[in-house]
Amino acid sequence: TLIRYFLFVNLLFASIPCQKILTQAAIGGYWQLLQKSIGISAMHMQLLSNDRVIVFDRTDFGLSNLSLPNGKCRNDPNDIAIKLDCSAHSVEYDVLTNTFRPLMVQTDVWCSSGASMPDGRLIQTGGFNDGERRVRIFNPCNNGACDWQEIDSGLATRRWYATNHILPDGRQIIIGGRRQFNYEFYPKDAAANVYSLPFLVETNDRNTENNLYPFVHLNVDGNLFIFANNRAILLDYANNKVVKTYPVLPGGDPRNYPSTGSSVLLPLKNIQAAYIEAEVLVCGGAPKGSFVQASQGDFVAALNTCGRIKITDPNPQWIMETMPQGRVMCDMILLSNGNVLVVNGAGVGTAGWEYGRNPVLNPVLYRPDNPIGSRFEQQNPSSIPRMYHSTAILLRDGRVLVGGSNPHAYYNFTGVLFPTELSLEAFYPQYLDAKYSNLRPKIILPNCQAKLGYAQKVKVRFMVTGTLAQNMVSMTMVAPSFTTHSFSMSQRLLVLGGDKVTIYLGESTYEVEVTTPNSGNLAPSGYYLLFVVHQDIPSEGIWVHM
Repeated sequence: TLIRYFLFVNLLFASIPCQKILTQAAIGGYWQLLQKSIGISAMHMQLLSNDRVIVFDRTDFGLSNLSLPNGKCRNDPNDIAIKLDCSAHSVEYDVLTNTFRPLMVQTDVWCSSGASMPDGRLIQTGGFNDGERRVRIFNPCNNGACDWQEIDSGLATRRWYATNHILPDGRQIIIGGRRQFNYEFYPKDAAANVYSLPFLVETNDRNTENNLYPFVHLNVDGNLFIFANNRAILLDYANNKVVKTYPVLPGGDPRNYPSTGSSVLLPLKNIQAAYIEAEVLVCGGAPKGSFVQASQGDFVAALNTCGRIKITDPNPQWIMETMPQGRVMCDMILLSNGNVLVVNGAGVGTAGWEYGRNPVLNPVLYRPDNPIGSRFEQQNPSSIPRMYHSTAILLRDGRVLVGGSNPHAYYNFTGVLFPTELSLEAFYPQYLDAKYSNLRPKIILPNCQAKLGYAQKVKVRFMVTGTLAQNMVSMTMVAPSFTTHSFSMSQRLLVLGGDKVTIYLGESTYEVEVTTPNSGNLAPSGYYLLFVVHQDIPSEGIWVHM
């Protein structure tokens, strides 16, 4: 096995954001350790449009294993771990060169939230203690000179365990957080700063909560689907009005922090149609009462069920499905071909300090278009437990970047069941297997970083060296997510479809005309990854800017 591992072709690193990246993989996917240590634990991650990933954990874990440059130090008399800290708690990871550099956050980003703005900046909000009302800005650069900027009191109220989502008008909405039953927007305008959301009171389990980090998805009508605990609403956030109440998830067990499951908005298809269907999938979590029992040393088996619902139906109903195993603290990542990867987590217990056991090392692939009962497929396991405070995100080359795991109040590397994990690894889905190389498209046009408008006709030119199945070609657009605590905020995938594929230049070059989404309700302005998918095998993506 070790010999096979080292025979795999590694990345062809490059210094520009759209340089081609070569990969191989084994059947069922395989894992590659990228960095044994980046010095911090990857509690939060966001991919930016220059193929850099911003990673951070929290400032009050104590000293990290990565020093700040040029003698920088953070002096905080209120820090619960260390008052003078000259170590980093954030890094910028360069995907193309597999390198990283330290960044400096001035206030505590523990259990915070964020989203990428239309211009590509990462806006990150809230946290703990001195960071609870902060807004932090990271403006991407390629020269290694950019770092975090912070706005004191940028939020109207404290936000800890909140959820953000980018909106069609380019603002972010920030929803909930501990003891915050409301929402607000960033940037601010002249309107009231905080809007009440009684739904968060109704879904709050006494002494347990079970509704933190609510699952938020932008519906195709511009309203927000908000799932908390075991139920959901459709919110007209502009008018602060609930326009639909969904049935309680069958079984009634909680799915949000600390009984943490995960959720995705499934791929949006037929987006030029008059009626566009939207479906949400919620998986995993912990039975009601598990958090209290875990605090007493009794670790209850995680939920092995998923609920799937068509949120656009006039009379929506949950359809229940069963995963191969129970999983709490899982991440759900939309892959570039429209399948869903379920990864990370534990088999028993809940989120929280030391409350998870039995790491689930095997990812599971979910194929949403398969018949019910045949949608889940086990994948090859990692060797690294990814428990509480783990993350995963999709990369432009189709790999999934995985990091984090620190179920302790501080950095703790010895004498514990699950030591603080500082590594980064990549999961290579099966579609990256070398045997599919003749089916894998290679995008020629549009150029990387192309600017696209709404309802625009776009010619996509690509190469396929093998035989092309013309009825099995589609284009997908993926919005990179801000991921933390088992939820990928603002994550969405749109299938652009296309007309008949025609031979354009030579035997292996083809062109198809597609139409981009017609509004920000479908695709809020910002950077997306564009893929050509042929027989379920995606190309390497290119960045486009809506």
